[in-house]
Amino acid sequence: MAAIFTWTVSECERTIADPTDGITVAHWRVNATEKIGDTDYSATSYGTQSFTPDPTASDYIQYDKLTEADVIGWCQSALDKDAIEAGLQSSIDAQITPATATGTPW
Repeated sequence: MAAIFTWTVSECERTIADPTDGITVAHWRVNATEKIGDTDYSATSYGTQSFTPDPTASDYIQYDKLTEADVIGWCQSALDKDAIEAGLQSSIDAQITPATATGTPW
């Protein structure tokens, strides 16, 4: 099986000089989950992504018109989405089939 990845943006930063100003920083998170039998496995990664808004660009979206999907798309384009998700999958795989254990033999 493979994990399900859910991307979210919890916070955006912007200048407030003009309500049409774009965001300058997005705080993103990706949650990975995988269920095997009755056991749920999960891993999370989070970070920030900076942007330089350009109101003169043809694809510019002003702040009050942005959707979370827009910002997630920008973050995924700017980041190495595949590497982030692969790292989370590796973390879950290690939970499913651990290479080490703790305990005492007595």
